[in-house]
Amino acid sequence: MANVAFLGLGVMGYPMAGHLQSAGHSVTVYNRTTAKAEAWVAEHGGAMATTPAEAAQGADFVMACVGNDDDLRGVCLGDTGAFAGMSKGAIFVDHTTVSAKVTAELYAASAELGLSLVDAPISGGQAGAENGVLSIMCGGDQTAYDAAEPIMAAYSRICRRIGDSGAGQKTKMCNQIAIAGLVQGLSEALHFAEKAGLDGAAVVEVISQGAAGSWQMSNRYQTMLDDHFEHGFAVDWMRKDLGICLQAADETGASLPVTALVDQFYKDVQKMGGGRWDTSSLFKRLQNLG
Repeated sequence: MANVAFLGLGVMGYPMAGHLQSAGHSVTVYNRTTAKAEAWVAEHGGAMATTPAEAAQGADFVMACVGNDDDLRGVCLGDTGAFAGMSKGAIFVDHTTVSAKVTAELYAASAELGLSLVDAPISGGQAGAENGVLSIMCGGDQTAYDAAEPIMAAYSRICRRIGDSGAGQKTKMCNQIAIAGLVQGLSEALHFAEKAGLDGAAVVEVISQGAAGSWQMSNRYQTMLDDHFEHGFAVDWMRKDLGICLQAADETGASLPVTALVDQFYKDVQKMGGGRWDTSSLFKRLQNLG
């Protein structure tokens, strides 16, 4: 078993850290809001720290799941950042969805200190985190990944190294690009069924067993039909991720016309007051159009 620090106890990080503790690791948590860390310790045991550097002291692995590029820099760098508290040879595992640019920046900074960094963004949503069945896509040095993989097994269904540093984040972009198109397609299918006077649930029961089937269809159609969107992966987060995708597409020359269009549809949802709604709320946008 290992000494592990976990930075960031949001809807994903809170249960992920819990799985590590349940697996027998010695876990110290840090959260910007101290009350959340106190609640985690009360529920799971383990320890808490008031700074990332304090949490990282003596840790073999430091896992992070925070909000965006700046949040990640904030928990890594500076006198109170995790890198300042980590010992040479320790491994930092970043589960945050961030740009490949900040990953490259932090990979270089960690190497200068004798540390390793694995970019390991996750997919599977809150339910995947709570049930310990996340998909984890990784980039980084092979030796660092090999050491970290058994730790991540506590909350993953599949965990793979895709390539060198940054490959995990680029793979997560592929994930978000695919989801954006799928959710819009599903929304249009349910909208058409509604307009055509069909029973949406009956339609999905049939088409989900054929070539149109997807995770989104199986797990979101009922809540979409029930007009329930106060759950899941928020539109605000999706727009942050799609922004990363579109910026990277400009840099690489990739053409993402559908992704760019769906991003604007999510902007419409934000204007409807749905920034915290699940990404499946694209259906609600279509309903509002009449």
